Amino acid sequence: MATYKVVETFLSINGEGRKAGQLATFVRMKGCNLNCAYCDTKWANEADASFTEMTKEEIKAVVVANGAKNVTLTGGEPLLREGIDELLEELLTIPGLTIEIETNGSVDVRPYLIYGDRVTMTLDYKLGASEMEHLMFEPNFDAVRECDTVKFVSGSIKDLERAVEVMNTHSLIGRCGCYLSPVFGSITPADMVEFMKDKMLNGVNLQIQMHKVIWDPEEKGV
Repeated sequence: MATYKVVETFLSINGEGRKAGQLATFVRMKGCNLNCAYCDTKWANEADASFTEMTKEEIKAVVVANGAKNVTLTGGEPLLREGIDELLEELLTIPGLTIEIETNGSVDVRPYLIYGDRVTMTLDYKLGASEMEHLMFEPNFDAVRECDTVKFVSGSIKDLERAVEVMNTHSLIGRCGCYLSPVFGSITPADMVEFMKDKMLNGVNLQIQMHKVIWDPEEKGV
């Protein structure tokens, strides 16, 4: 039976994505295959990060006890965890539950698109500020559905220009959710809005990480 290295579970609001502001149970998995320069959860990716080994039934029990109808699987990189499909199938036995998988864009998401819109993907496309763009799995961005989201965390105007190039290359605008988000402290949202106006980016959303506005940006479990 598969078990999962979980560094934290908590009930909060989604800070970003299409369900920003909605209650969700977060399940954060240990470990990531990338090392983004701006990563705000590096602590969860360290080899010595503390974790709880949980079964799919134990994770389900946490989700049921919390009562939220949204669950966010995050990390780290949740799709690297062996048996993630077993966990999805277990969670989908909860009536009315929807699952969002936050994934870093380097792992093939296509095997997990079989569950319909009850399991949605929020994919990062890693831009220059991340130093990880060379590891993006390009077929992901041709496979995304209307219910999925592609997020571009941008640290500069150059990043934003690259984001537009990727959106155009993969015909993302209008085919899935497209979100621009600032690297915290590297570019101002006002400059991003001006860029969006200049490029007339209809169908693209600017997104501020709500949890970093409501709570201390370094606080865990929010």
